[in-house]
Amino acid sequence: MSNMKKINVLVTGGNGQLGCALRAASAGSGNHYIFSDINSLPGMETLYLDVTNSEGVEIVCDSENVDVIVNCAAYTNVDKAEDDTAFAAVLNRDVPATLAAVARSRKATLIQISTDYIFAGDASTPIPEDAQPGPLSVYGATKLAGEKAVRDSACNSIIIRTAWLYSQYGRNFVKTIRRLTSERDSLKVVCDQVGTPTLADDLAEFVVDIIDGGKIGKTGTYNFTDEGVCSWYDFAHEICAMAGNRCEITPCSSVEYPQKARRPSYSVLDKSLVKKTFGIVIPYWRDSLAKCMTQIERNGD
Repeated sequence: MSNMKKINVLVTGGNGQLGCALRAASAGSGNHYIFSDINSLPGMETLYLDVTNSEGVEIVCDSENVDVIVNCAAYTNVDKAEDDTAFAAVLNRDVPATLAAVARSRKATLIQISTDYIFAGDASTPIPEDAQPGPLSVYGATKLAGEKAVRDSACNSIIIRTAWLYSQYGRNFVKTIRRLTSERDSLKVVCDQVGTPTLADDLAEFVVDIIDGGKIGKTGTYNFTDEGVCSWYDFAHEICAMAGNRCEITPCSSVEYPQKARRPSYSVLDKSLVKKTFGIVIPYWRDSLAKCMTQIERNGD
């Protein structure tokens, strides 16, 4: 390994959920990972980078001699995006276009993180990569536009669609349900939206394996989530049980719990391609949830 060239990896959104998970996953790497963000985190080395500033992106990529960009920067507040359409488009469409252009000019590779929300949710079997998209929300539409921008740029790219991301870091469904079920006697959670919870650590380990394992040439679009299927109700039920909380969780329909943005009712992604191409074994969502709950208990919320 010593005579091999060190790969310089720029991670955008380095202090978000996936960025933090990537910090942990790449800790023992022989390659050089540079974590950038506009916010700093205590005790975390962060390079200031405003990804909406294309000139700034170019300067950083040149000065750090970047070979791979992992784009974890995104507008992820699904409901807020319905009103904040312009900024959601900037972060989810224009930023990937900028990063792709820089990657192309540098002959670097862009790993772009996308979402199950690009689909309409009218499938009844796991959705393959080449299925027809049909986003129901501004978030889904802007993330789809980001995918298109990356493909249109003709840079070397790996687009990874994931779903229902959670972790010990930041704010997410697992932490919210864990807290609510400790405070309340009862809680209603939707049971008619089905997908797959994905631990950010699992996705991060896959991304690091692509880079450090010399698989960066396997360009294309791939689905990656944890294994298995559940509804948000099932997921909440399991979180409550693992936390040892006594809250009664009752299922309700999406109609009973209206949200600004429409969610796909079925967004289970087919992972046959990613498993075949990269030869990976993906953990079952319940096992990963148990791991995360232990981390949260240990480190505090």
